[in-house]
Amino acid sequence: MGESLSTWTPSCNGAVRVELSGQRTTSDSGALLLREALDNSGVIEALEDNLVDRRHPLRILHSLASQLRTLVLQRAMGWIDLSDTDTLRRDPLWQLACSDARGTTPLAQDRPSQATLSRLLSCLGRNDNIDAVHEGLLRLVVWRLTSLQNGERPKQLTLDIDGLPIEVHGHQGGSAFHGLYGARIYSPLVASLAETGDMVGGLLREGNAGPAENADTWIPHLVRRLNESTGAQVRVRIDAGFTDNATLEALEERDIEYLGRLRSHSGLQKLAAPHLKRPPGRPPEQPREWCHDLEYQAELGRHRVAWCWWCRNAPMTCCCMPSSWSPTSASSTGRRRRSWRSTASAAAPRRTWAR
Repeated sequence: MGESLSTWTPSCNGAVRVELSGQRTTSDSGALLLREALDNSGVIEALEDNLVDRRHPLRILHSLASQLRTLVLQRAMGWIDLSDTDTLRRDPLWQLACSDARGTTPLAQDRPSQATLSRLLSCLGRNDNIDAVHEGLLRLVVWRLTSLQNGERPKQLTLDIDGLPIEVHGHQGGSAFHGLYGARIYSPLVASLAETGDMVGGLLREGNAGPAENADTWIPHLVRRLNESTGAQVRVRIDAGFTDNATLEALEERDIEYLGRLRSHSGLQKLAAPHLKRPPGRPPEQPREWCHDLEYQAELGRHRVAWCWWCRNAPMTCCCMPSSWSPTSASSTGRRRRSWRSTASAAAPRRTWAR
């Protein structure tokens, strides 16, 4: 009896056959699967239709679509440097995975060079293309969400907001030395979905930007676009650096539900002190959590904020995390409050919340 090997043909090129075999193999065959996913999402076509390409039409050798595929697929497969493009320049798999052409035509075509991809990055970073890039990322997120739920769009989404320091090796424009990180950095904001971990958006900021700088305008805009694209109720989860008056007021003015850490200080510690005791009874074998609902208003604050003190017991210690949410969320039904408690509890152990 002979051995039967399964084969697969990507929809982008019927002349290609992928076969599991011990001979004549490549370690980058996953690029064809990723190409299939990109084609199904429609994100490359959407970007090509909406990006402003200032090149002369008669001098274009590589389409925007083929360049975008090259950039995305190579990075996804671990080839993160633009110089890797020259290494893969004559690799037949990459010629087939990134080309617009079908059949064996891609094998005779040159692939984009490092210089070509550098110009593509400059093109994507222009002011007239930034919105198109953001919309492309959002389109990819929505496609993945609906794919995971058999075509049904989610009813609720939780948006995580955090800062992401990016170290630079030089004096690039907009970079600045940051004492906390001991390096020159950019200080962008990043938004991701708590349910899937997918990145939804980013906001590039200068290295010396404050934790919540521009958050009061960027977060509401992102929530609105995510709501328009998915129809889901979007709530926001933020770290202590974003619970300033400007950000919280911007969220409340637009009726956006939020959950955020509060910076600990003597006033909060005094309110929480009566609750920082282990409940009666024998200590459990496994750590347990409990919360207490309280209210607090800072001297300079315009709103009285409902908040809870989240406690988690461990041997000899008690770890506490104060969390706040909008009055509309805190005063609603018990079911909603339990939902928010679940959200806060799931977030509490994450290192990204303990800056």
